[in-house]
Amino acid sequence: MAPAQDWCLQCGAPVSGSIGAGGWRPAATLLTATLLLVLAAAAVGYAALNKKSRKPVAATTTLAQTPAPAQAPAPAQTPATPVTPGTPTTIKPALPHTSSVKLPKIPLPTATPAPTPVPAFPTPTVKIKGGAAPPKSSTGGSGAAERQPPAIMLDTNAASTYNPYDYPAAAFGDPSLTIDGDTSTGWSAQVDPATAPKMAEGVLIDLKSAMKIASVKLVTPTPGMTVQVYGSNARKAPASITDKTWVPLSPSFAFAKKHARIKLRHTNKPFRFFTLWISHAPAASVGTPQAPGRVSVNELELFPAG
Repeated sequence: MAPAQDWCLQCGAPVSGSIGAGGWRPAATLLTATLLLVLAAAAVGYAALNKKSRKPVAATTTLAQTPAPAQAPAPAQTPATPVTPGTPTTIKPALPHTSSVKLPKIPLPTATPAPTPVPAFPTPTVKIKGGAAPPKSSTGGSGAAERQPPAIMLDTNAASTYNPYDYPAAAFGDPSLTIDGDTSTGWSAQVDPATAPKMAEGVLIDLKSAMKIASVKLVTPTPGMTVQVYGSNARKAPASITDKTWVPLSPSFAFAKKHARIKLRHTNKPFRFFTLWISHAPAASVGTPQAPGRVSVNELELFPAG
């Protein structure tokens, strides 16, 4: 060792007699200093660890608070679900939302009661006796209103074409359509341009047995034709309209309406055969030789005498 050197730099041995008899004290001092340094380092490390562990706690606290704004849209679903007591966070946003949307849509101020309709009382069907017949066919009476009995039920073959002058069969329609109850179909007769507007045919009704008839109802799409009602109680239909067994039950007249009720005479006498005789066609149904016109009877009903 060099002069004035107390320690060997190679082995660390002290100079002989430099420490003296109390050489353990410096070693204890050094050990104490080292222990303090270790404790200080441990404290620093513990403090560092505590700081690092507190950062996640702070981050967790921040993350726990961030979902609070995300719960704001949740009240939009509250109208579809019942409100649970004890959850004010759900009730508070739901009330303003409901009041701001629902209340303006209630049109209570504009509602007006509908007027009560006045009931229409039915008018009883009362027919005038012979009301649709021409004045000439009336046979007296006060003309008081009375209810008419229902029409007589006829057999399907009760109607036929009355053709005493043997006109071609192709000139006529189906007579059964006059008693089928359908006013849209009917029997028709062609108007002969050579003799127009005169005609000489009609519809014949066979009741099979004699009955008293008060009136005849006629429906036709060709008003204006001249007609007359005849009755006969012979065993078979007379061969000619001039036969004496035919009894005129109404005058010959032209009616202007599509519906007519003809009041008959001799209602106290029963007849088996009735014919609606057509003697003249209306001017609108005459036609031409190239396109002859036609007259039609869509429905024919007989009403019994009361």
